Amino acid sequence: MERVLSGMRPTGKLHIGHYFGALKNWVKLQDEYECFYFVADWHALTTSYENPENIVEYRRDLVLDWLSVGIDPEKSTLFVQSKNLYHAELFVLLSMITPVSWLERCPSYKEIKQELKDRDLNNIGFLSYPLLQTVDIILYSAKYVPVGVDQLPHIEISREIVRRFHFLYKCEIFVEPEGLLTEVPKLLGTDGRKMSKSYGNTIMLSEDLKSVEKKILTMMTDTNRKRRTDPGNPDICPVFDYHKVFSTDEERAEIIDGCKNAKIGCIDCKRVLLKHLFSFLEPIQEKRRYYENLIKDVDEFLAPGQKKAEETAGAIMEKVRKVMRV
Repeated sequence: MERVLSGMRPTGKLHIGHYFGALKNWVKLQDEYECFYFVADWHALTTSYENPENIVEYRRDLVLDWLSVGIDPEKSTLFVQSKNLYHAELFVLLSMITPVSWLERCPSYKEIKQELKDRDLNNIGFLSYPLLQTVDIILYSAKYVPVGVDQLPHIEISREIVRRFHFLYKCEIFVEPEGLLTEVPKLLGTDGRKMSKSYGNTIMLSEDLKSVEKKILTMMTDTNRKRRTDPGNPDICPVFDYHKVFSTDEERAEIIDGCKNAKIGCIDCKRVLLKHLFSFLEPIQEKRRYYENLIKDVDEFLAPGQKKAEETAGAIMEKVRKVMRV
């Protein structure tokens, strides 16, 4: 089977945007590819280096959320990035051959700096994020990396670094990765902005259902609809974007008609959504509680996957050291 690799930064519990943006696809890929999924804790340090004390706790939360949605350690190799020092070794070696200009042109470099204006990101770790990401991928000979269209430039940088290495050392050690494009549904936060924990506008996978209900009932809708008797426009309503993901075709048709012709109010629309949202979240939360009781030490739980990841990366590093004479 061809290999897929992907990782997530441990920055806290995951929300429904993470599920529909990545995890749902990860679960599906387990039956089609050999999957390596890792906790990208070093990547978390690139933007949260001042407060590293939460990363270990967040690492556990991340793994629990993965397991709760169906990531299966019997099907996939799960591991922690920082527990495998081959990542650091290959990062240092590839930093010798990677032009700074390649890193600076990465689209997310400027985007994230703009988004996180309150943090000082003028550090080498943040600048070289795409290089560490490249290491994460090529250490495991991953053929595919599941991404959205906006992340393809990251994969292209990885491909360029691989080609440069092979050209310089007249060998072919690494697999040139390809992006495995995934469709990501549009799910804005409860305030109509991008769903982000920093905005406090998320629906968490493990969130208390009473809290979820309160957030949905106060969620932003079509701002032009001031009264129940005003006709609305589902195309500009964040709540309807959720219906596209959670509700049936028949229900969506009824909501479109009811909204446009003022037959239903926004609360009625939200009540239909809540029914489906609860049905989605309840089994996930039940499974999470099971794993919370089962797993006392997350590193011990991940030990089999960690061992396999280290052995896989170690075989690659033997070849790298040989051609680089180190």
